[in-house]
Amino acid sequence: MPNSNATPFDLTKTRVKELIEGVANKSFGAAANSLSNRQLYRCVATVVRDLLLEKRSRFNKQHKARQRKRVHYLSMEFLMGRSLKNNLFNMELDVLFAETLKKYYKVDIEDLYDCEPDAGLGNGGLGRLAACYLDCLAKENYPVMGHSLRFEYGFFQQKIVNGWQTELPDNWLPGGDVWLKERPDKAQIVRFGGEVQENWTDNGPVYRQVGCQEVEAFPYDMVVEGYHSNAVGVLRLWSARNCKPFDFRAFGQGEYMRALQEQSQAEMITKVLYPSDNHEEGKILRLKQEYFLVSAAMQNITSDHYARYGNFDNFAQLVAVHINDTHPALCVPELMRIFIDEYHYGWDYSWSIVKNICAYTNHTVLAEALECWPEYIFKKLLPRIYQIVMEINERACRHFWDLCGDWNKVSNLAVVAYGQVRMANLSVIGSHYVNGVSALHSRILRKTLFKDFYDMNPEKFGNVTNGIAHRRWLCQANPLLSQLIEELIGGEFKSDASRLSQLNQFLDDKQVHTRLAEIKLANKKRFADIARKKLDVAIDPNTRFDVQVKRLHEYKRQLLNALKIVYLYHELKQNPDLDVVPQTFIFGAKAAPSYYTAKEVIKLICFIQKDLEANPKIREKLNVVFMENYCVTMAESLMPAAEISEQISLAGKEASGTGNMKFMINGALTLGTMDGANVEMSEAVGMDNIFIFGLNSRQVTDLWGRGYNSTDYYFKQPKLRIIIDELNNGFGGETFENISNYLLRSNQVADPYMCFADFASYLEAHEKMDKCYRDVHLWNRMSLKNIAEAGRFSADRAVREYAENIWRMK
Repeated sequence: MPNSNATPFDLTKTRVKELIEGVANKSFGAAANSLSNRQLYRCVATVVRDLLLEKRSRFNKQHKARQRKRVHYLSMEFLMGRSLKNNLFNMELDVLFAETLKKYYKVDIEDLYDCEPDAGLGNGGLGRLAACYLDCLAKENYPVMGHSLRFEYGFFQQKIVNGWQTELPDNWLPGGDVWLKERPDKAQIVRFGGEVQENWTDNGPVYRQVGCQEVEAFPYDMVVEGYHSNAVGVLRLWSARNCKPFDFRAFGQGEYMRALQEQSQAEMITKVLYPSDNHEEGKILRLKQEYFLVSAAMQNITSDHYARYGNFDNFAQLVAVHINDTHPALCVPELMRIFIDEYHYGWDYSWSIVKNICAYTNHTVLAEALECWPEYIFKKLLPRIYQIVMEINERACRHFWDLCGDWNKVSNLAVVAYGQVRMANLSVIGSHYVNGVSALHSRILRKTLFKDFYDMNPEKFGNVTNGIAHRRWLCQANPLLSQLIEELIGGEFKSDASRLSQLNQFLDDKQVHTRLAEIKLANKKRFADIARKKLDVAIDPNTRFDVQVKRLHEYKRQLLNALKIVYLYHELKQNPDLDVVPQTFIFGAKAAPSYYTAKEVIKLICFIQKDLEANPKIREKLNVVFMENYCVTMAESLMPAAEISEQISLAGKEASGTGNMKFMINGALTLGTMDGANVEMSEAVGMDNIFIFGLNSRQVTDLWGRGYNSTDYYFKQPKLRIIIDELNNGFGGETFENISNYLLRSNQVADPYMCFADFASYLEAHEKMDKCYRDVHLWNRMSLKNIAEAGRFSADRAVREYAENIWRMK
């Protein structure tokens, strides 16, 4: 436990009280003991933020004096969750602040934590990974700055109405803005549309974008403390503002909409994360968001460097730019534009810098997620960038032709082809290193998606398996388990997750098994209480918690889980007295607003839940709960309570996953396919301590090659026919024939993610899991083995690999 009397920040309870009172007087003109909890939260958060800003200033001076390289991590998402608890823990001030608040204000710090909304800056694993890396890069004392957008309404707040997902604005800023420090000195101008004028001078051509829309990119800095370190990470969030002054003339003439039109068009860029792109306006807005982010960030980085050094000769020695998935891919041509148009460097010199500083992490093999923009939209919206991309494309294709002499390969590798601008190819061509995020995923990239690139330049490709910030997902989220681990092996695991392997010496200690079971039950009771209070959902903590929480996508196969539940429900309806392990299936997921198929799966889950509520006897043995508006804060209470982690994507589709690692370090056992990081997890714990089922990635590919037909499985497996009948009959008064048709008679490919192909194996693994669960000591031995081997999936390890092998940082 941190010492509450002396801290790295040289604070005492009296000094903390003075700081809080100072902010209370300045912000609210009142004494802190007269404030509401929300007001007091803002005071405490402001104190913490200002302490971190001071520490950051000291670290930056050291960084500049030593001329250390800084990594700029570009990501459309940073799923930060809440900041107060995480920063206080990493600052080792959590106990001091808790005691101060209790002593002087009679306030429980947990009540203040609950006043903070989750920052609306992300949706799924991509954003949570970026947040973990920002945290751990600071912990490892690497200079780091993340870049993203300051979304006013985030992704969305999910509301389930009669089983159907509806989307509401995620208005997070009223409580979250306290962590954001305005940086008007770093504002940039980003240009869209218009046309490019080329003027020849004695020094060559000069390019100007005229007749364009100019938008101000206004930055806000969010600081992130590194545990037990000197560094402070910074997340720079860019907000879109109108550059032009307010049109008083139009407003005075009663043309109110015209007066506000340009302002609204500019601010729209950073209103919402991932606007629906199933129409042209949505595509334009998404492309605007992506260019806005990279243009602001690259202008910021280059102008700061030039102001200090007067040239870019040492730029590659001091700057690394990381492209986290394809959304920031346009940083490549934007850097070229800056070097050529603004600093008048030649193409070859500029390209050598760009290739040396940029690296790309691919996060998906799904074609629809690789981002290809219609060429006509790209050319009209980003005319100068289009010219540069065409030049990159021409030079790259000429190089590919010289290497292979195969036009089919050249066409496959091109950035611009068949009326599309391909962001993944641009990212590969413009980067010196490309990595996947699990051993399996990286192999698939080399063998399929980027095979031709790999064949020409194999040393460019590598792997960095994802990792998690274990201090947040174990030490903060599960203090009871963290305390037990500290009793058993000491507290060094907080800084070095590999120390968790020392728990292997206790695998056969039945007293430890008993403690684990007690901790799990306490966490289940805590989560059940949260679910009841916040969502009015009843969960029996004495049932087994079987959890699947992640983005709702067909390839993640929440539907496969639902089909299993349908079958189990059928069996209990036939015989309510069946001797089964009482279990609660817990789901949490958001579907993209325009993703109708995913919303149908949510509706199915919700109506099964509704149907079970009308069958209380069966519900004692089988319960289903859909947790509305799943978020980081909910995950922090759910993952310590989970006993089963469902990681059941179709093999070859999930790049890695990080939820699987968070469940693992909290002692849940994985029921999953050989996909993503599940493969490495199974190698770590051994096949006796994980429940693996289904086809592997090669078998999936082979089955598609032979011609997959879901009806073959339907006619051969009576259980599948029972499930389809149940879907057609419906739940809660609603039929789900549309899902039956999706599985059997789709207009395109029936059952495209092979739920039927894996179902028998899935059910068999579930039954094996039931048998193990009945043996309490066996189950907790397996749980302890998973915790002991989870250290290799720490983000501390992952960021060191990035820094040493890709960014070339010390």
